[in-house]
Amino acid sequence: MAQKQTLSFQAEVAQLLHLVTHSLYSNKEIFLRELISNASDACDKLRFEALNDPSLYEDAPTLEVRVSFDKEAKTLTIADNGIGLSQQEAIDNLGTIAKSGTREFVSRLSGDQKSDAQLIGQFGVGFYSGFIVADKITVESRRAGLKPEEGVRWVSGGAGDFEVEQITRPQRGTSVTLHLRDEALDYLSTWKLKSIIGKYSDHISLPILMRKEEWQEGEEGKGGEHVLSDEWETVNQATALWTRPKKDITPEQYREFYKAISHDYEDPLAWSHNRVEGSTEYTQLLFLPARAPFDLWNREKTAGVKLYVKRVFIMDDAEALLPAYLRFVKGVVDSADLPLNVSRELLQESRDVKAIREGNTRRVLAMLEDLAKAEKDEAASEEDKGKYARFYAEFGSVLKEGLGEDLANRERLAKLLRFASTASDTVSVSLADYKARMKDGQEAIYYITGDTQAAAANSPQLEIFRKKGLEVLYMTDRVDEWALSFLHEFEGTPLQSVAKGQVDLGKLQDEAEKKAAEEAAQSFQPVLARLKDALKDKAQDVRVTTRLVDSPACLVVTEGGMSLQLARLMKQAGQQAPNQKPVLEVNAGHPLVQKLEGSPHFDDLAHILFDQALLAEGGLPEDPAAYVKRVNALLV
Repeated sequence: MAQKQTLSFQAEVAQLLHLVTHSLYSNKEIFLRELISNASDACDKLRFEALNDPSLYEDAPTLEVRVSFDKEAKTLTIADNGIGLSQQEAIDNLGTIAKSGTREFVSRLSGDQKSDAQLIGQFGVGFYSGFIVADKITVESRRAGLKPEEGVRWVSGGAGDFEVEQITRPQRGTSVTLHLRDEALDYLSTWKLKSIIGKYSDHISLPILMRKEEWQEGEEGKGGEHVLSDEWETVNQATALWTRPKKDITPEQYREFYKAISHDYEDPLAWSHNRVEGSTEYTQLLFLPARAPFDLWNREKTAGVKLYVKRVFIMDDAEALLPAYLRFVKGVVDSADLPLNVSRELLQESRDVKAIREGNTRRVLAMLEDLAKAEKDEAASEEDKGKYARFYAEFGSVLKEGLGEDLANRERLAKLLRFASTASDTVSVSLADYKARMKDGQEAIYYITGDTQAAAANSPQLEIFRKKGLEVLYMTDRVDEWALSFLHEFEGTPLQSVAKGQVDLGKLQDEAEKKAAEEAAQSFQPVLARLKDALKDKAQDVRVTTRLVDSPACLVVTEGGMSLQLARLMKQAGQQAPNQKPVLEVNAGHPLVQKLEGSPHFDDLAHILFDQALLAEGGLPEDPAAYVKRVNALLV
């Protein structure tokens, strides 16, 4: 038999254990949910692997989880007969934080108990929650298919290291034994454990077994006591929650199920539970989280939907069941039509999966539409009225990706978008709201892109719109300009960037204004010609504008061109941006512009005008030192 090995925890695990042992969870009983959930997952994995190799069941085809305790030894044990661990798997899985995102995990630990607790589940490190109540944990395991003498024992006191040794273990699967701290001895109670299991783990589809408790009479004249019998009883419903009738499931049971599958510590915003019948039969139970996960912007991260076929677990994160822009949705899909040995490759090609994906997408959008309707529903509670705003603050940017990815649902998605605007500082304006407020004669929905809302709000390009009382939407998410390239109009009204092309306010510009602009452009031609020559390396064109009121100049791009902001974002991301020159528009009535004519410093003023317009856009002059030199020369 192999000697004991003493190994050190990965540094991040040691940091995590320090947090756990200092009462990370405000609700300590969560540890039991985490360990039972792990045991259930191990049984699911065995069931899946045994589809191709039934011999893995050995002589125990019935999968189960057993919870037991020993008052004298002060131990609590959670055991399963699932897939089990080999010695190397025990070292890898119990000594390091789940495969990816380790550094990310540690960088996000804030010391805020509530948010740190949420991260523990998200990173798949719920096993360590056992140290909330235990000062030592012993894990004994054998992987299905290995010989009895190839078992493993893993022991740690939750400090800097752990011991591993090879043992003989006849039964496959894993038992996790918690050596309880003195302040946690109240968990050595059948009643307490049953109540926790009923609260958090009733939905587990496997039977969770505990020893029956019986009343034993004492000697004559003495009272009796409860003792544990040799008989085991099932203490949960042991039926998958999604297979039960909706009328039999309480809102609290839905919330606890969501927390168990998502490892989230907040309640979901909404859920939808349906049995779909027709050419493709399946059950869907989908949840909208209240908070974005740490890896929301990792587009390679798959959707959080578990796939079951005829109640047999097949895979986590089945990306084929939802489009990438809905990757934040959590839940379960149980299909009656897919083959049990379905693979990720087969999922991509299956006609049934296409129908399930479309059905799931429609259901999620319907949930979002219901949340959005509640915003304006006077009968809705204040909590319900605020749910869509909460959702949009967390996931609105990801939802916009759907404009470019989901042509079939583009109109529905457009109605779900929300923006801040010159009429509202909060991100609450829908395109329908905007249309309802449009002025008579207004022919477009106007918007402006910017790095921040403040930068967009202070852009000189808004001046004429403010003067005319025209609302302009602020587009400040990085994804906005890309997404809007797929949305050219809303319910027949075109979307128009105020920073692209000529400003044409149509019927909103009276004849006198048009005539004055034409005359200014005509009389200003000699100056424009000199400006074009001075700025030929920087500007595509120079023209008199009608969009400025107080500022001397601004930069715009041609209709259909890439905005200066998007070009900057692409360069920051190391991507090649089109080499396009902007158009400089000047305000012929501004004193600085009028000063150009006859100025001995014409070229310097021309470059200063251009660079200041660039600064107002959030950009930087190509040669900042030359800009400073020119300004200083003029100041002197």
